[in-house]
Amino acid sequence: MNLEQLFTQYKEETISGRYLTLDHIQPLLEKLNTDNQVQVIGKSVLGEPIYSYQLGTGKIRVYLWSQMHGNESTTTKALFDFINLLNDNTDLSRKLLETFTFYSIPILNPDGARLYTRANANEIDLNRDSQDLTQPESTVLRDVFESFKPHYCFNLHDQRTIFGAGNTGKPATVSFLAPSYNEEREVNENRLKAINIIAGINEELQKYIPGQIGRFDDSFNINCIGDTFQFLGVPTILFEAGHYPDDYEREITRKFIFFSLILSFKLISENDLVNNRFGEYLNISQNNVVFYDFMYKNVKINYDGIEIITNFVAQYKEELIENKIHFNAYIVEVGELEKYFGHYEYDAKGQEYSDDLFNFPKVGQKANFYLNKNVKFVNGLIKS
Repeated sequence: MNLEQLFTQYKEETISGRYLTLDHIQPLLEKLNTDNQVQVIGKSVLGEPIYSYQLGTGKIRVYLWSQMHGNESTTTKALFDFINLLNDNTDLSRKLLETFTFYSIPILNPDGARLYTRANANEIDLNRDSQDLTQPESTVLRDVFESFKPHYCFNLHDQRTIFGAGNTGKPATVSFLAPSYNEEREVNENRLKAINIIAGINEELQKYIPGQIGRFDDSFNINCIGDTFQFLGVPTILFEAGHYPDDYEREITRKFIFFSLILSFKLISENDLVNNRFGEYLNISQNNVVFYDFMYKNVKINYDGIEIITNFVAQYKEELIENKIHFNAYIVEVGELEKYFGHYEYDAKGQEYSDDLFNFPKVGQKANFYLNKNVKFVNGLIKS
C-alpha cells in the first residue's frame, strides 16, 4: 500500500490552512449527500447545524469526531481526505465499506470553529463536559454514542507547537493516546485494543517521521470524553495533530493523520490486534513541553547599564483577523531556558539587542527588534 500516493490522490484540495468553518465544509457535504448520508443531528449554542456523515455497511461500527475544539482543524482536513478515499469504488474502499460502518462528525463545535477558539460559544471546553453534559454539542456527541453503539471511537484533535517527542529536540508531529478507564490506569481488553492500534500506527509512521511521534499523558479524568468512552467499554484513540518543521498551516501533518486513519482500519480489519503490544506503546516518546516557536541564543542585553549575555524566546499567537489566521510572534520569556528548543533558532553570538520600545526583550511585546542595529527581525524572523 503506497500511502504517499493515496494521499496525493485523495487530498481534498478545496480545504486548507488552519481556519476551517461550516462555510468551508458545507459544499463538500452537499456533494457527498447523494443518499441522505449527511444529517443534521443537532444545533450549536448559536444555532449552527452539527452535521454527521455515515458511510459503509460493515459490522464494525466506528465513531469519529473532529473540531471538538474549534481551532483544531487539521484532523477535519484529513477526515475529508479519508472520506474521498472511501467514495472512490476501489478494492481498498470496497473492503473498508464492507468491513466497517463509519459515523463521523466533521465539526462538533461550529461556533468555536467560526470564532477560532478552543471552547464553544459559552466558553466551555467540550472536552471537560463529558459528565455534566451542560452544552448542546456535548449532548449531541453523547446521544450519538448511545444510539450508534460504536465498537471503536476516534477522538481527533490538534496540539500546540510547544510539544516535543520526549527530550529529543524533535517535534511531536503526531501524538496518540489510549485513554485510561480508571484512576489506576490499568489495561483491560478494550484499552489494549486501542494500545495495539497505536503501536501498529507508530511502527509504520516511524518510516516517515522517525522520532516525531509522541504519546500523550494518560492520567485519568472522567470529565474528558476519551476517558469516559473508554470507561464505558469502547476502545478509544486520541489523535493529536502537531507540528512538522515550517508547517504552521498543518498541511504536512494532515498527511500523517490521513496515513494513521488508513493504518488504523487496516489493523482492525486484518484482526491484527491479538498480540499485547503494550511494551511498544510505552516505548513511544512521552509528549513533553520543550519547544518554543523562536529561540534567540547568546544575545547581549543592556539592562539598566548592566550587560548580560542571555537567551529569549517568542511564540506565535494565532489571531483571527478578517476571516484569516495571522501568526503574530510575541516575546514570552527571557533566561537560560535550558532543555528547551526552538522551531526556529538563531545564535546571536553576542550581538546586542535593541528595539523601538524598551531596548530590552520585554515579555508580551511583538518580536520586532534589531541585533547590532543592522540585523532586523520582524515578527520573529530576519527581514531580508
